[in-house]
Amino acid sequence: MNTLTIARFTIQEAISRRLILAGAVLSLAFLGLFTLGFYLIYHNDSELSGPLSDAQSQAMFGTVMSVLGLYAVNFLAGFLALFISVGAISGEIDSGALHAVLARPLRRAEFVVGRWLAYAGLIGVYVGLMAGSLLLAARLISGYTTPDPLRATLLMMLASIVLLTVSLFGSTVLSTLANGVVVFSLFGLAWLAGIIEFIGGALSNEAMLNIGTAVSLLIPSDAIWRGASYYVLSPLYLAGLSTGYDGIGIVGHRPPATGR
Repeated sequence: MNTLTIARFTIQEAISRRLILAGAVLSLAFLGLFTLGFYLIYHNDSELSGPLSDAQSQAMFGTVMSVLGLYAVNFLAGFLALFISVGAISGEIDSGALHAVLARPLRRAEFVVGRWLAYAGLIGVYVGLMAGSLLLAARLISGYTTPDPLRATLLMMLASIVLLTVSLFGSTVLSTLANGVVVFSLFGLAWLAGIIEFIGGALSNEAMLNIGTAVSLLIPSDAIWRGASYYVLSPLYLAGLSTGYDGIGIVGHRPPATGR
């Protein structure tokens, strides 16, 4: 009961500090910009219009844009998870508020778990709404339907909650500044490990693959995202890659236009 009470007060605190309002406004701005960009690119009558008349090319374009959009959502969610939790405990200790709270019949574990539940719930709702809105926009504009949006969204939630858990734990043993330096460095290190592993796979470099895999096991946020992105890839997109065409002209050459 005490845990749920702490969770409720944490959410009320986020509302009173206008954290949710600021996040909602910025998220709507991002979704609006993504939708506008998606629409303009898809309906462009230039060289891009030819491939998009083909069902496979439409699926490939929709896959690329959806993955790029979800990658941005995953990054924003991870950043938000770290931002709201980096001083969740240490900040209360520094201000002296935690001593007043723990003077009541409330265990430390209940306070920490209550905080975690509130932040995990906020992050889960944020990822669910953002990912769902983005995939809906992709479907309305291009007709592209993600193969498994539920698993992709759940894995994105898990990636952000992993970062949240690490940051909240660090907040119990480190000062806010020190915890911020550590967790944001780990966030960047996980991203860099993903890049190293990807390049290592492309070059068949076993050393780079081992380094990337080892770091991903310690900080799995980027590895979880890559797992989530797998469920966004259309089978037609994967088939197109085998022919040297990636839907946006990065790999190989565009197929000839077939008309609208």
